[in-house]
Amino acid sequence: MNHPVPLSRIAEARTAAPAPFLARPRTCGEALVDLLERYGVECVFGIPGVHTVELYRGLAESSIRHVTPRHEQGAGFMADGYARVTGRPGVCFIITGPGMTNIATAMAQAYADSIPMLVISSVNARRELGGGDGRLHELPSQREVFAGLTAFSHTLLDAADLPQVLARAFAVFESARPRPVHIEIPLDVIVMPSPALPAAPPALPARPAPDAGALAAAADLLAHARRPLILAGGGAVHAAAELRELAERLHAPVALTINAKGLLPAGHPLLIGSTQSLPATRATIRDADVVLAVGTELGETDYDVTFDGGFAIDGRLIRIDIDAQQLMRNARAEIAIAGDSRLALGALSTRLHEKPTTPPEAGWGAPRVAAVRAAIAAGHDGPARAQARLIDTIVAALPGVIVAGDSTSPVYVGNFTHDAHAPRSWFNSSTGYGTLGYGLPAAIGAKLAAPARPVVCLIGDGGLQFTLPELASAVEARVPVIVIVWNNRGYGEIRKYMVARDITPIGVDPYTPDFLALARGFGCAAHAAATPDALAATLRDAVARAIPTVIEIDEATWFEQAQQ
Repeated sequence: MNHPVPLSRIAEARTAAPAPFLARPRTCGEALVDLLERYGVECVFGIPGVHTVELYRGLAESSIRHVTPRHEQGAGFMADGYARVTGRPGVCFIITGPGMTNIATAMAQAYADSIPMLVISSVNARRELGGGDGRLHELPSQREVFAGLTAFSHTLLDAADLPQVLARAFAVFESARPRPVHIEIPLDVIVMPSPALPAAPPALPARPAPDAGALAAAADLLAHARRPLILAGGGAVHAAAELRELAERLHAPVALTINAKGLLPAGHPLLIGSTQSLPATRATIRDADVVLAVGTELGETDYDVTFDGGFAIDGRLIRIDIDAQQLMRNARAEIAIAGDSRLALGALSTRLHEKPTTPPEAGWGAPRVAAVRAAIAAGHDGPARAQARLIDTIVAALPGVIVAGDSTSPVYVGNFTHDAHAPRSWFNSSTGYGTLGYGLPAAIGAKLAAPARPVVCLIGDGGLQFTLPELASAVEARVPVIVIVWNNRGYGEIRKYMVARDITPIGVDPYTPDFLALARGFGCAAHAAATPDALAATLRDAVARAIPTVIEIDEATWFEQAQQ
């Protein structure tokens, strides 16, 4: 007769002391950590589980720091923020099944914005794959589930293949369109003896050089342009010097996507900004006789956030993109150049230096940019000016600040009004996939990537409640981020959207907790700020602390005070 196993026996099995030390071969899990270290990985994000403990075996002896979020979505967003600041992949250790479904939203945001992320997960043992036997954490066809959110999703079926698969992942990050990569390791493979590791990782392939004939044709077209204009996206974020040189050589106005902010610094006379959805900028783009679009999808969330279909390019179009397929989407170019944006922009400048160019039309270049910016500024209403002042206050109080934003009203305004001084200083989740809850964990990742710089999370009260527990992660990891909560007591933008369409607002007024009390409960400093002067003083105090600071701004009070 079978007797039920006492609960105490189950608990003892889960907490049993380790077996006495015996000499043993290094495992695949330990080799993985060793290889990550050789590729320059400095930090991993994850929550250990019974399926992933073998991934952790080698961490204690490595130089890699581990940060524990409170939810795997937080791990993914932290990795995203880390990657946006460093340009290197953020790395996550994730358990089979629920851990992977939890991180899916963060992977989708990174996929939409072309952010490098390496997600290493466990999966059930090889003999159990596809069995549907109800195993712990079993997710049917886990690899296939995530294939659509990644550059590739791979199941490691033999430990000997580990070096090759990791090399493939880092080749994507280094020389292709960067996107998440998922590598899942079956439980029986993680504990296999380590494969022989090379003395050093293989040399990664160089970024693809553009075709010389296409460059020559593009240079000739630009040399004869009277009204050239440049549209630059996140795919050019590593090419700031080359973009600036070309723009100045051509006297070409430059419009940037949100992920490209800072490619021309704030105050540059050729910088239009990120206002491609506004009439004055759209008119200028349509007036251009030659448009060079580099590293940009020309997608809706950067060029048509009003969803009115009003963005158009009437001039002759040149496109540069590392993703050849992207050159065939959204707008068909007369000249399509597949290759690295830095190499292409540098080569175009060199070719233009060697040939005579037509001077720009009178009133084009800097004069046209000044007129566009003046027209846009004149169109801002009181609330927009008040929210722009919020961002101006942050930037003035915290030189060199990185702002990681969420989908919230002042971030939408800042996307139009704020010009960053350098790339990788302003990013948010309001474009592309457009998720909520991104800002806080992304700011934690950004601060880990740039500990000497102030990092601010700008997030709404609704978005913060998606990932609020990550305040505990920041306290635990000693990451002194500054969190500014824009509190309009609900989903304010959605409420306006419903009212504008004559829909009775429903579901947009969730209960608003006491954020300052919650922040203090997590171990953060917490303050309210009602005026720009009060905010500036609070920010200066916050940046001197070794713990996170939460600053709450009441929308109605700020509008009243900031417009005086």
